[in-house]
Amino acid sequence: MAAVSLGSPMVANTVVRSSPLTMGVEHNKYNSLNEQLAEASLRLRHMRGEELEGLTVGELQQMEKNLETGLQRVLCTKDQQFMQQISELQQKGTLVAEENLRLRSQMPQVPKAGKMTVVETENVATEDVHSSESVMTALHSGSSHDNDDGSDISLKLAA
Repeated sequence: MAAVSLGSPMVANTVVRSSPLTMGVEHNKYNSLNEQLAEASLRLRHMRGEELEGLTVGELQQMEKNLETGLQRVLCTKDQQFMQQISELQQKGTLVAEENLRLRSQMPQVPKAGKMTVVETENVATEDVHSSESVMTALHSGSSHDNDDGSDISLKLAA
């Protein structure tokens, strides 16, 4: 079987044979990357507050400084996002207010099918304190012209 160098160890069932020098370089790269991974994992554990016993006071102070800097960046980013959300909500509020004004201006154009005075539930409770006369008075309060549109409103009281 002939050795073929195509940049991949296995190509179409053909084994690429590497020289001992190439194997040594690859092994060194592997070891170097493995060490970098171990160092990064240890730094991450330190940042999480784990395995701090072996650190000097200077290293702990440097880590504290780095964490404070990172925290300030996090807080700044969070504040920016809050301000952006507030701005967007204010814009939506302005649009809703404009739409509300537009709809209110169209209200006189809508024919009045019947008016009914809204009475708060607190004022018209089904307690024995209120008589049917006081409930009817609350419903028909206001000028008689406001309620005299030809509609018939009836009220049934539960005993």
